Parts: sequence; C-alpha cells; structure tokens
Amino acid sequence: MSKLGRFFKGGGSSKSRGAPSPQEALARLRETEEMLGKKQDYLENRIQRELALAKKHGRQNKRAALQALKRKKRLEKQLTQIDGTLSTIEFQREALENSHTNAEVLRNMGLAAKAMKAVHENMDLNKIDDLMQEITEQQDVAQEISEAFSQRVGLGDGFDEDELMAELEELEQEELNKKMTNVRLPNVPSTSLPAQPDRTPGRRPGMPATAQRPRPASSRMAEEDDDAIKQLEAWAT
Repeated sequence: MSKLGRFFKGGGSSKSRGAPSPQEALARLRETEEMLGKKQDYLENRIQRELALAKKHGRQNKRAALQALKRKKRLEKQLTQIDGTLSTIEFQREALENSHTNAEVLRNMGLAAKAMKAVHENMDLNKIDDLMQEITEQQDVAQEISEAFSQRVGLGDGFDEDELMAELEELEQEELNKKMTNVRLPNVPSTSLPAQPDRTPGRRPGMPATAQRPRPASSRMAEEDDDAIKQLEAWAT
C-alpha cells in the first residue's frame, strides 16, 4: 500500500472521533493559510537569490548560471502550486464560514420559533376577544363619564333676566351722571375782547370810532355752552 493510501486510511479513523466543529475547522484552515504564506515568502527569497546567482556567473561560468536558473524554475513552479492551494483553501474557508453562519441563523430562528410557541400556548383567542370587547366597553363608559362632567350644570336661581338688565342699565346711567357732574367746564375769560374795526356804512377809513360796539353776552354764553357740550360728547365717545 502506498504512503498516500496509508495516510488517507489512517485519516479515516477521524470519523470514529466525530467531525470537528466549524470553529475548529476554521482555525485549522487559518493555520494552514499562515503556513503556506510563510512558505511563499521563503520561495520568493530563494528565487531572488538564484536569479542574482545566475546574473553573477553569466558567461564566465555558464554551467553554474544554468543550474541557478533551473533551481529558479523549480522554485517558481512550487510557488505557483502554493498560490493555487491558497486560493482553494481561501474558497473553502469562506464557504465554511458562510455555512456556519447559516447554521447559526437557522438554529436561532428555531429557538425563536419554540419560544413563540411556548408563549402562545397560554393564549386563547376567545379570551382575547372577550378582553378586547371589555376594554372597548370600559372606554365607552369612560367617554360617557367625561362628557357628563363636561356638561354645563344649570342652577335654578329664580331671577328674572329682564329685571336684572334694567337694574344694570340704571347703574350704568348713574355712573355716567356722576362722571358728567365731575367734568370741569372752561373758565370765562375776564379780559375784554380786542376792538373790531368799525364797519359802519358811510364811515371813511382812518376815522377813529367814537365808541366800540360790545359783543352781546348771550352770544358768548352760547359759544361757551357749545364748547362744553362738545367736550362732553368727546368724553362720552
């Protein structure tokens, strides 16, 4: 049996131990990626050294230069294989991460469904309908109570509104009379009015008048009364 066959045969014993958890598998894949990344760095450094060696020998030592180029080619082939392996491992790791995420989502959704089922076990639709109907009835009662409180309460006082209005008008009239009696009339001027030019027919201009014609007292009192009435009207408005 080849070594490869013995390796896979020995690896089959892992089934008896059970499949690893997604976390363990992801950890192993990350370790493998890290190991291959280090191998990449090593091969790249080796390739640069072999290339520098081939340039150093050149035509002086053609055989050594060719050997360096051959080693460089083998190293580049290994590097290409590692690149492909890393791509495969990266794809597998991403697929495993997605599968693990989906499994966690499915498990949590199952737990939520069980929790909802447990909550709804103690619920009866008939009881819910009765409860909602009772709540509606109580809301209607509360609304009626609020409307009853908000209604205006009419107290039977037994007074006639017409009599009250008449009494109110009398009070207003009395108040108006008091205000009118307290109004201070303007004082009558004590000085005589200035003399007016004599407009007697037939009198020449510049001729001194023999006597001034006094203003009738009745007209002055009438004007003063008019002024007082205007002030009362202005106060009343």
